[in-house]
Amino acid sequence: MLPFEDREFPEYTVRIFREWCKEEDLQWHWDEEDRWISLLGQSDWKFQFDNHLPFYLKQGEPLFIPKGVFHRIIKGTGSFVITIRKSSK
Repeated sequence: MLPFEDREFPEYTVRIFREWCKEEDLQWHWDEEDRWISLLGQSDWKFQFDNHLPFYLKQGEPLFIPKGVFHRIIKGTGSFVITIRKSSK
């Protein structure tokens, strides 16, 4: 079972990580395509690229995640909701 729920739209996906997901389910991973993510709402969850310090996402500031780059999210309180857009370079 995945630690998130996806809602698919033609141009993007809304991904929701619920407050009840387990920290150990939020694993380091990489994606098979470039992506842009954006935070919806406020959150104290953090994002981290491999070999970098974790940081907070800011609403309205998209983040580019290159294909094949390891990353993870770090659980905070409440739910964590982002949009995901595959890059069309």
